[in-house]
Amino acid sequence: MSEEQSHSGTARDQAAGVTQSLSANGGERPKSRNLRPLMRLLPFLLRYKSKLVCAGIALLAASAATLAIPTAVRRMIDHGFSGENSEFVNQYFGMMIVVGLVLALASAGRFYYVSWIGERVVSDLRTAVFGHLMRLSMSFYEKTQTGEVLSRLTADTTQIKSAFGASASIALRNVVLLFGAAIMMAVTSPTLSGLVLLAIPLIVLPLVLFGRWVRRLSRDAQDTLADSAAFAGENLGAIQTVQAFGREDYNTSRFSDAVEASFESARMRTLARSVLTACIIFISVASIVSVLWYGAQDVLAGRLSGGALGQFVLYAAFAAGALGALSQVWGEVQLAAGAAERLSELLEVDPEIRRPAQPVSLPESVSGRIVFDGVGFSYPTRPDDRTLSSVSFVVEPGETVAIVGPSGAGKSTVFSLLLRFFDISAGSVTLDGVELSRADPEEIRRSLALVPQDTMVFAASAMENIRFGNLEASDDEVKAAARAALADDFITALPEGYDTRFGERGVTLSGGQRQRIAVARALLRDAPVLLLDEATSALDAESEAKVQQALSVLMQGRTTLVIAHRLATVVNADRIIVMDGGRIVAQGRHEELLAQDGIYARLARLQFDSGATGAGQNLPVEAAD
Repeated sequence: MSEEQSHSGTARDQAAGVTQSLSANGGERPKSRNLRPLMRLLPFLLRYKSKLVCAGIALLAASAATLAIPTAVRRMIDHGFSGENSEFVNQYFGMMIVVGLVLALASAGRFYYVSWIGERVVSDLRTAVFGHLMRLSMSFYEKTQTGEVLSRLTADTTQIKSAFGASASIALRNVVLLFGAAIMMAVTSPTLSGLVLLAIPLIVLPLVLFGRWVRRLSRDAQDTLADSAAFAGENLGAIQTVQAFGREDYNTSRFSDAVEASFESARMRTLARSVLTACIIFISVASIVSVLWYGAQDVLAGRLSGGALGQFVLYAAFAAGALGALSQVWGEVQLAAGAAERLSELLEVDPEIRRPAQPVSLPESVSGRIVFDGVGFSYPTRPDDRTLSSVSFVVEPGETVAIVGPSGAGKSTVFSLLLRFFDISAGSVTLDGVELSRADPEEIRRSLALVPQDTMVFAASAMENIRFGNLEASDDEVKAAARAALADDFITALPEGYDTRFGERGVTLSGGQRQRIAVARALLRDAPVLLLDEATSALDAESEAKVQQALSVLMQGRTTLVIAHRLATVVNADRIIVMDGGRIVAQGRHEELLAQDGIYARLARLQFDSGATGAGQNLPVEAAD
């Protein structure tokens, strides 16, 4: 087994495991039993060491100022309340003002730096996750709901931002305050501190028991929220179909059910956190009251001064308050751990298609010679269903080859393999003599220009949409490509010309206009190999004629592969490959295939005899599926 095949198998296994977790019906998802997923965020944190140092200094200064207050109170109680010590009292109150100023400035600094770090880390995390998603293989998206992935990219990162922003600031402050107060309690009265230690297990136990419950419920809440987001995204993307079939109320009811499930999970999570908070606060207060009662007995017996007891009380209150705040923040941390685990699942998926360790470079000037030699392939979601079997053909540089056949014959799969969206399971595919599995996928795709049936037009300007074919192109080059694609007329007629922004998926454009944008994009790419996949099959006669005219310019001097259904549009191809059931059953020119009286001749009789010759019989080859 080759290194590439071994990696592909490993990546496929990872994707299958994660996809089971991602799927709404994939069964119970694995539970996060600890905070280890949050450790995945450490590399993002360590990028900003200077900000971490500033936050640490501010944190220590604020905590030191807070812990100084009880000491001052003790000195005033024990030594200050007498006429002869009035100046002493004034000095201490003056110092308290200074301490308050330090506390205010340090607390503001702590909040700013910790919040800045939280926002920065989440921004970097979102970018990293999105960049990773951009590189995952097509097999991952075959098995994964896009809405679910978007939920993780948005809702889960927002949950982490909440924990790493204000919650992290509160948590850090109270952790330092808790330990500082505990140390000062021990210095003030070791006996009373020992009694407090006995109460700590009673406080920690609910944190452990309820923490697991909160963590499980937090993940369930995130999962149900993701399910509802996935359902909403899918239906909003197909809103025309929904309304055409009158399913608005039906889908609203289904979405309502998903939202109610999300609400119920959130309610249970909130209930668990409320119970946890109540337990911690009651146990803390009860413990403090018990310890204070014991301390009061020491004061009455003369074993402890009133000032010392007051100091101990304040430190105990600080410690209890810090512990209570931490119990609430702990819930946020549990939520963040669940969200980090879900994001980690995405980041741990390796692309099945990746750059080899030592890629073989394509020739400096690619001529476009394509060879399929005994190619076999099955889609990852249907491993037992052989999509291609022993497919072999050669496309010479500059040749125009059409691929025809009934639906499901494997025509579109040929394009997917050329673009290296998937790796073959048998045989080889080469471009200019270089096997695709040994080349850099990005270099391969730079040599190919695709004009699909369903053109993706982004919610951006006309200029940006065409420049997507070549990001280095100048404005003049973009406009020249638009003119060659016969798109300049309708673009300049738009309200803001080339700066006009299209709606999402180009909903403001007609089918013919979208296709001409695709042709302009392919012209700007200027790749030696052109792939036409149903480029005009869904257009009216006038739009088809314009797109065909644009395609005739695009095809000049390029190796062209065309997927076609309407045979009238491929009669002038240099060669026609006929596929059926994942195999090549015949190939030749139009007249030769008619003479063989096979599948091609049967399809030709069905189309030509019915007069379905189309508007483009004498035009260049057009793509159809």
